[in-house]
Amino acid sequence: MQRLDAVVVGSGPNGLAAAITLARAGLRVQVLEAHGRPGGGVQSAALTLPGFTHDLGSAIHPLAAASPAFRQWPLHAFGLDWVQPEVPVAHTLWPGSSGAVLLERSLEATAEGLGRDGPAWRAMFGPLLADWEGLLHDILRPLLRLPGHPLTLARFGLRGLPSAEFVGRTVFQTPQGRALWAGLAAHTTLPLGTPGTAAMTLVLGLLAHAVGYPFPRGGAQALADAMTAYLRFLGGEVLTGVTVRGPTDLPEARVVLVDSSPAVLLKLLGDRAPAAYRRALERFRYGPGIQKFDYALSGPPPWLDGRVNRSATVHVGGSFKDIVRSERAFTSARPYVLAAQHTLFDPTRAPAGQHTFWAYAHVPSGSAADIRPQVEAQLERFAPGFRERVLACHVTTAPQLAAFSPVMVSGDVNGGASTLWQLLARPTPALTPYRTPVRGYYLCSSSTPPGGGVHGMAGYHAALTALRDEFGEQDHG
Repeated sequence: MQRLDAVVVGSGPNGLAAAITLARAGLRVQVLEAHGRPGGGVQSAALTLPGFTHDLGSAIHPLAAASPAFRQWPLHAFGLDWVQPEVPVAHTLWPGSSGAVLLERSLEATAEGLGRDGPAWRAMFGPLLADWEGLLHDILRPLLRLPGHPLTLARFGLRGLPSAEFVGRTVFQTPQGRALWAGLAAHTTLPLGTPGTAAMTLVLGLLAHAVGYPFPRGGAQALADAMTAYLRFLGGEVLTGVTVRGPTDLPEARVVLVDSSPAVLLKLLGDRAPAAYRRALERFRYGPGIQKFDYALSGPPPWLDGRVNRSATVHVGGSFKDIVRSERAFTSARPYVLAAQHTLFDPTRAPAGQHTFWAYAHVPSGSAADIRPQVEAQLERFAPGFRERVLACHVTTAPQLAAFSPVMVSGDVNGGASTLWQLLARPTPALTPYRTPVRGYYLCSSSTPPGGGVHGMAGYHAALTALRDEFGEQDHG
């Protein structure tokens, strides 16, 4: 059998992106996946009742729509169809009230809806929006290198270095503006008082205006299926049901790229890993976990404010203070709930007249405590009668997420805490963190830059590194 040029361990978005990048360079590539289907955190399945399609991991994909890698590939030709809701984000405001604030695709419409905070929102996002592609080029890769767009990156850095809580209190004046900002900030899975959390908050708000908050028609699996089909078109292979526990499970190949956790990488490197590198990876820290809920509903969620139904993405959190309190310890009686209501815009995911509802809340790292009562009580405050529409519910705990994917250690869906230090040293402080001390081995998971999210950029940059190191290819990224 002809020797492989590259083998990729794991078929999440980063693994598939790495494989596609290598295959586009003309290499013979094979992807090994333990599950029965490719996709990792972008799989879909019937978790509740027949006819209902639920996303096993991520549900809404602004980073995928904006990804510099995905945007250059013809994934639409392989079945990917983005569904674009009218409004990127709806944020429910006060429990028991019919109030909500909308993050519109239009910067001006959002600013108008925020009243006195409109000028502040416009000043915050307007300059970044003018060069959003340049900014993403610089931040969706290792940060320890010369930027291609220094002025935009500097503007972003000045706004992003503080904590989201500090920015929310000092920049915005109205309850609506502060709540909308806090709802975005809670995506970071870190307490809002953590330095640097304003950076990801900025990115999430910017993406809403730049590309919206779309999702794949038919389920997140459609993204993985399109990437897999494109890879096979390029001559690559994807083998499912193959568990890689150690180096003897790998076929002979010139390079190995690992879309998994640093712990899995160390198992594959074995005694070849220097002690200092092993200690550095063992010091890598993970963030809080999540508990996820997939509902089959008899009807759409009965939101008090009907405008919430203009968006597929809903932040169920209440006021700025409510969200700050909820995210401080992740044990609040009124948790922040991130929700997605796909079937309002994609009826293919449920039987006629019925709906899916995807939701998660943050929990302490590794916690298996059942928080469904608190989550449903929170939903009832903003959508009275929600429980009466529940036909079935599938709960996934943080330990179950960790068992599903080795990169989700203790239920951390971002592959490691996104602290300021770990944004620079992910998983180690290095100019090229994808490269390991063992020649031919690379880490390409969300535990490398730029971190969590469905964008494929970790795999893309790791593959470019391997092409330069082992195949003499020039960096065309």
